[in-house]
Amino acid sequence: MPYIEGFLAPVPTDNKDRYLDFTRRAAPLFKDIGVARMVECWGDDLMKGEHTDFYRAVDAKEGETVVFSWMEYPDKKTRDAAYEKMQNDPRFESLGEMPMDGKRMIFSGFQPIFDSAETLV
Repeated sequence: MPYIEGFLAPVPTDNKDRYLDFTRRAAPLFKDIGVARMVECWGDDLMKGEHTDFYRAVDAKEGETVVFSWMEYPDKKTRDAAYEKMQNDPRFESLGEMPMDGKRMIFSGFQPIFDSAETLV
């Protein structure tokens, strides 16, 4: 079963085009290091929670949109190897500054336990 790495990040709303350009330039690099699928989602209908929500998770400020993204790898071993490659690949540095505050981005790896695409065929 694949391995998923999920991300939440606050992006200045005015940087949407810059963010998309950055993502498009980064995608081939991620593919080279083992990412099978990369999905970027621009926040559209985010609810404000009473105790927590996507905005609070990344300390989003006024004028920022929360982005939800994920990368799919063939397995965790490939993800772990990709992380090491990314740290040492100068092509990632050549992408320039991220169009967001990376210090407020959160990300983690997830082992899928159910996939409706596999069960509803």
